[in-house]
Amino acid sequence: MGGAVAATRLFTRDPAKAAEQMADALGNLRGLAAKVGQMASYVDGFVPEAQAEAFQTVLRQLQAAAPRSPAPAVRALLERELGAPVDRLFSAFADEPFASASIGQVHEAWLADGRHVAVKVQHPGIDKAVEADLANGRVLADFAGAFAPSTLDTTRLYEELSRRFIDELDYTREAAAQERFAVLHAGDPDMWIPAVIRERSSRRVLCTDLAQGQTLEKVATWPERERARIARILWRFAYKSILVGGVFNADPHPGNYLFNRGGKVVFLDFGCIEELTPHVARWARAAHRAALSQNEAIFARNAGRLVGAQGGPWEAAFVAYLRQCVTPLFQSPFHVTRKFARDLVRGLYDLKTHAFEKGSGFAPVPESTLLLNRLHVGFFSVLARLDVVADYAAEERKFLTRLEDVEPPTFA
Repeated sequence: MGGAVAATRLFTRDPAKAAEQMADALGNLRGLAAKVGQMASYVDGFVPEAQAEAFQTVLRQLQAAAPRSPAPAVRALLERELGAPVDRLFSAFADEPFASASIGQVHEAWLADGRHVAVKVQHPGIDKAVEADLANGRVLADFAGAFAPSTLDTTRLYEELSRRFIDELDYTREAAAQERFAVLHAGDPDMWIPAVIRERSSRRVLCTDLAQGQTLEKVATWPERERARIARILWRFAYKSILVGGVFNADPHPGNYLFNRGGKVVFLDFGCIEELTPHVARWARAAHRAALSQNEAIFARNAGRLVGAQGGPWEAAFVAYLRQCVTPLFQSPFHVTRKFARDLVRGLYDLKTHAFEKGSGFAPVPESTLLLNRLHVGFFSVLARLDVVADYAAEERKFLTRLEDVEPPTFA
């Protein structure tokens, strides 16, 4: 892929053609490679700014239209997983998928009782491809570890990432996560999480109620008032999940949302889920409460406890980065722009320099926070596409100030 893109850039100087080469290569590689393409399609700051628009326009196809698996292979996998012919499993099944992504593709179908459903089926052989990708990546992680300080602990970081990617191959786990999020947000009139049909689901097949709605790209053209309403709903979903449920969806790319004007936001794809440790959940709530009360000093102390830092430049830099992430609370109402999203990515890049500085006080990030950074850069890039001012603090007060919790001690 690198050779093809480099050659295209060398001979044409055309970012769009280079992006087409990249999309084609990443899509056909599938698995982890396609996930890289998905991130590059919407995360501001992931691709150099001068080429960002061209790359993101072309790579956007990887959000829901990656290369597809042939119908005979899909039917064979369905019958093997669910133990019956497709015609007995469904009263009707569309062989042509309406969406395809890095791990699987989604087909429209109907059950015998008339229920209209979406059937997500893994690309045949994708589990072996991802395992091979991770094995190759582990070699690179070990190589990097030989040149990095022992405190960086590249092996632990890579193992944590690997576990999450392997988890995405288990649709049984995803079904349980989807049901957990549905319970967490039950009763919210602005959200809908499709119900799982367990009797038509397995490790490689996930059947749910069919969801419908408009894409984020379409929503960006809607009136400001509607975009602000949607931005508040997205914030409520993300941070109620984190602060109340102690869990988050670490893959917030635009294809995982569907929107209905004046109606509910649909939340999809719960394959990459991370659960916060009690330590991180406790201090995250404390830090957010401090942000809502506009107390900078208490926020800094609680954020320092969250990352388990021991003082020095590393703690100061990481706390400053977390402070940057909650700017929409301190300055609410706030306009999340694409520049704001790009600055968060740059902030992450800047943090890594402390791992190589003697006397910086560097300490590995706590377990469960590695993918929280992925959530931040992706989530704020999604909000930036709405291009609207919203009162995020008001949304957070709806659930956080009423949350019963043993408040950790604060430090003035």
